[in-house]
Amino acid sequence: MSNALKLSIPEGKPFIDFTREFDFPVAAVFEAHRDPELVAQWLGPDGMQMEIDHYDFRTGGSYKYSHSDGSGTYGFTGVFHTVRENEFALQTFEFDGYPDIVAMDYMRFEPLDGNRCRLVGHSVYPTQEARDGMAAAGMERGISEGYERLEGILAARG
Repeated sequence: MSNALKLSIPEGKPFIDFTREFDFPVAAVFEAHRDPELVAQWLGPDGMQMEIDHYDFRTGGSYKYSHSDGSGTYGFTGVFHTVRENEFALQTFEFDGYPDIVAMDYMRFEPLDGNRCRLVGHSVYPTQEARDGMAAAGMERGISEGYERLEGILAARG
């Protein structure tokens, strides 16, 4: 895996940071975050089926989707507060399993030499307990496996 996920879960801080590089241009990585048909193919851990109720990746848009496997269905909702094409997204993130716990997620899409992209994320939680719960719930696995699938999708698209 040439572009491994780098995840930082600092002790005593209510946030999680991640960085992931892609061997594809910013526009391709950004579009894969905007297009619900593409999102459904890569977002989340391996072995999950994704169903999108709605997904409107634009300033003022919102989303509602679920992941399911043999052990259950897991729903997620949020609002896209700010989306700047090929540059930045700020959204809320709420897992149905932890109602009333809303994270703020920031993503920066940074161009790199060689027509590559660095995606930098920062998720802020309302409490340390909420952050610790998210980290313990398999967040790292879900992000890592999802972005591995995304890399394959982008490679197949040429």
